[in-house]
Amino acid sequence: MSDSLHSQTAGSSCSSDHVINVGTTEGSIAAGIGFCIFRVPQCLFESNQSAFQPNTVPIGPYHHGKPQFQKIQEHKRRFSIDLLNRANQGRDKLRHFTEALKPMEEKIRNCYSEALAFDSDELIEMMVLDGCFIIELFCKSYGKLVGHTDLGHDPLLTQPWVLPFLMRDLAKLENQIPWFVLKALFDLTVGSWNESHPSLSNLAISFFNRTFQRPDADAVLTKYSNWEGEHLLNFLRLTVNPDSPETQQRPNKHLDLIQPATELHRAGIKFKRTHCESFMDIKFSNGVLEIPGLRFDDILGSLFLNFIAFEQCHRGSSKHVTAYATFMACLLNTPADAEFLCDHMIIERYFGTYKQIAHFFSNIGKHVVFDIRRNYLSQVFQDVNAYSEKNWRVRWAGFKNTYVSTQWSLISAVAAFILLVLVTIKSFFAVYAYYRPPS
Repeated sequence: MSDSLHSQTAGSSCSSDHVINVGTTEGSIAAGIGFCIFRVPQCLFESNQSAFQPNTVPIGPYHHGKPQFQKIQEHKRRFSIDLLNRANQGRDKLRHFTEALKPMEEKIRNCYSEALAFDSDELIEMMVLDGCFIIELFCKSYGKLVGHTDLGHDPLLTQPWVLPFLMRDLAKLENQIPWFVLKALFDLTVGSWNESHPSLSNLAISFFNRTFQRPDADAVLTKYSNWEGEHLLNFLRLTVNPDSPETQQRPNKHLDLIQPATELHRAGIKFKRTHCESFMDIKFSNGVLEIPGLRFDDILGSLFLNFIAFEQCHRGSSKHVTAYATFMACLLNTPADAEFLCDHMIIERYFGTYKQIAHFFSNIGKHVVFDIRRNYLSQVFQDVNAYSEKNWRVRWAGFKNTYVSTQWSLISAVAAFILLVLVTIKSFFAVYAYYRPPS
């Protein structure tokens, strides 16, 4: 299907560069009840096309059949056979999988936001092939399973660049199949013969864990072992969402976007890196803004954009990633802000310049609907503004940044103060002697 379909399914022209919605709690562009796999809205798609389109492997119907993906279809069939071999099942079992998914056809079609131009057999065969490919890829990557084939011995995965590209493609909004399809195929294959086998959720987390910095990876596996999403992208989004709920705040003068990081620093706010389960778990207390470290690379950048696209399109979704991205866009207004956060280890720069980091985050906040009054960071927005707007703190912080920021500037400030005191004392005695001369 052509890229022109993006404009037909966007549902909004999204002409505004940065939208702050304070009058509605529905931050969605497409509002189809039951839809969970969408075409990316045109306004988001044009900002970074490569982040939303698959580069190596198409999953699902939106990019199926494109000429550049013919070679990967052969690998999908091979992976499906490897999965059957892993589960000690014959190739004729693929026909059994097709029969198992046929009753789900209507439910599958209802997951997609546009009508699918595939007949029943084509659609079900696509679901079986793509689902088996994903499950076997997870199994090969996990590396601890019975019947495991070393990644280095697989014809597709021998080149180091392939796995990161597959990882990015499997987490793109337009490149999804429903989770219940994956779960059904998983239960019919590796999940049917070994009760000690990792769950589908655990396999998915293990596959993507190298993308996120998790302080306790084992705890994450335990927590989300039985979780499910509407599809793989949404499942990953749920595992990085902080536990903080979205709260509704009443309008007040401090409930607004915050200043950039360097400006907040001048206003006396301290920045502290923390280590949390979720990199979005931001806290503010007593003038200290606590932000978990973020490893900034191209994979995480692609995930960010697709998480936000999903939140913008899905009516019932929380908007945690959108709120986090907006918060970081406020902090990262200039390359100097990016350098400041990198110096404080809040952002770990794995690629790109400070200018590129600032541009990415400032650009990520464009064309999105964001409700400043209802999001999990609304209290943080409010408290940071209230703290930074107290004038005496701003003056004192400005004095410290100017005169006490280094050892030599401190010595200079102390020397200047002593000189001022001596001059004042000398002037006092000179005036005193003039009006009260000694007798």
